[in-house]
Amino acid sequence: MPSYETELHIALLAIQRATLLTQPIFHNPAKGTLSKSDSSPVTVGDFGAQALIISAIRHNFPQDEIVGEEEASPLRQNPSLAHRILDLVKDARLQDAEAESLLGGEVQDMETMLQAIDAGNSQGGNQGRVWALDPIDGTKGFLRGGQYAVCLALIEDGDVKVGVLGCPNLPVDDSAPLSADVGDGQEGRGVLFSAVKGYGATSRALGKGALLPEKRIYMKEVTDIAEATFCESVEAGHSSQGDQAAIAKELGITRESVRMDSQAKYGSIARGAGDLYLRLPVRKDYQEKIWDHAAGDLIVREAGGEVTDAEGRSLDFGRGRTLEGNKGVVAAPTAVHTRVLEAVKKVISRN
Repeated sequence: MPSYETELHIALLAIQRATLLTQPIFHNPAKGTLSKSDSSPVTVGDFGAQALIISAIRHNFPQDEIVGEEEASPLRQNPSLAHRILDLVKDARLQDAEAESLLGGEVQDMETMLQAIDAGNSQGGNQGRVWALDPIDGTKGFLRGGQYAVCLALIEDGDVKVGVLGCPNLPVDDSAPLSADVGDGQEGRGVLFSAVKGYGATSRALGKGALLPEKRIYMKEVTDIAEATFCESVEAGHSSQGDQAAIAKELGITRESVRMDSQAKYGSIARGAGDLYLRLPVRKDYQEKIWDHAAGDLIVREAGGEVTDAEGRSLDFGRGRTLEGNKGVVAAPTAVHTRVLEAVKKVISRN
C-alpha cells in the first residue's frame, strides 16, 4: 500500500505556510472582501492562501490536477487588490529554510501568482490524481471572528488518499471541551489535522517552520447516544438546523449542539472533542463542493468514524467538483452511525 509520505509532508507544510498568511488577516478588520457570483464572500486571505498552496503542489507534483475554490479574474480587474495580495503572499514564509525550499520558495511575481490561483480549475473526476483545495473554509466565520480551516486533500481515481486541515483557532489540546470559542489570541491554539488512507489520523500544533510532533487521534467511544454532542454549521443556509433539532430529540440528546464554521467540525469529532456532525440538505437541488468535505471525511474515517450521506451512501469524490451523487453528511463513531442514520432518515421522511 503506498504510504503517500511525500504528499502528506508537502501538504502539511503547504497548509502551515498558508496559515501564516491567513492569521494576520483574520485579526485585521480590513479583510479585502469581495462578493462572488453566488453572493458568497471571498477575502484577500482566500486568494493568497490558494496561490501559496497551489504553488507548492505545482512545484512538487507538476502533473497533478487541482480543484480549487477561487479563480483570479477578480484580481485581474482590480490591480490594487492584486498587489496587496502579492505582498501578503511574498511575506508568508516558513521560518525553516529547508521546509520553505521544499515548497518551492517565494512566489516570484504577479503573473506567477495569478496563474497559480487559476491552476485550481480542474473539473475533477474519477481518474488520476486531483487535489481538492479550500483556501479558507468557513469564510463567513473568518469574517465574523469564528472558526475557519485551510483544507487540502489528494484524491486518486476518485478515492481520498491524503487529507490535511489547518485550524488556527482550535485549541491544541485534543482533550479540550468542544467550543466554538476562538479565544482572545492567547497561546495554545492552532492545530494541523492529517490522515493517510489506511494509516490513521493525527493532530499536531500549527507551527511557523518545520513540522511539530504529531500524535494519533481517535473518535470518542459513545456508549450512550443520549449523552453525545452534536456539531453543526453556524449558517442556517448550510444545514437544516430544524431537522437537526428533531434528530437530536429522536436520539434522546438534550445537550445543546455546538455550532461552528468550516471543517473544524470534522477535526473536532475526529479527536473526540465532539461526537456527531450532521449537515442536512436545505434544498433538494443543492450539491456540496468536494473541497468542503474531502479532507475532513478521510480524517474522521481514519480516526475510527464513519461518514455517509443522509441516505447511507459513502461520499463520492469522483463525480467532478461537487458531491452530485450525495445528499447531506452524517459523521459519527462507527458503533453508533447506523442508529444516527436511522434517526436522520426518519426525520427527513417527514418533510
